[in-house]
Amino acid sequence: MKKIALSLMMTALLAACSSTPKTDGSGQTQAPVTNGTVISGAGGDGTSGNDLAQKGYNPLTDPNNPLSQRRVYFDYDSFVVKQDFTPLVETHSKYLLDNKSARVIVQGHTDNRGTAEYNLALGQKRADAVKKLMNAYGVQDAQIETVSFGEEKPLEQGDTEEAWERNRRAEIVYPGEQQ
Repeated sequence: MKKIALSLMMTALLAACSSTPKTDGSGQTQAPVTNGTVISGAGGDGTSGNDLAQKGYNPLTDPNNPLSQRRVYFDYDSFVVKQDFTPLVETHSKYLLDNKSARVIVQGHTDNRGTAEYNLALGQKRADAVKKLMNAYGVQDAQIETVSFGEEKPLEQGDTEEAWERNRRAEIVYPGEQQ
């Protein structure tokens, strides 16, 4: 009888100590994060990366995971990665370092101002800037391809500052995904 009571007390104590997932305020569970970076292969519920893969979990498509964020925005006529976007690039870099078979295509884009030739060159410089930052985090060239679309694939049509800002970007795309 004492063993059963002790067992029940231990179970209750362990249950009281279990952690609950954090939410983002809307009731959505956040992905496990440490210092702004994804914990590779962690499910937050004690499952391993292999368990998650078997369950169909993909951190790249989980909207609560930072890896689902893929756009790096640039200032007008610039190909310098803004400091606001370095954590995003670092997160993808860590994913690539942890998954040596993974590859990315960094697509450079511009707004519709400037000539087609100029915009293709600027889009390439933006894609290359993201690649160089990934290289600085240790990702090998073999895992990164760059391409420029210039002004050919805008996110937003129009000649407004808001449209131009959304179109000045580089996108991190994993093969097999449509962008």
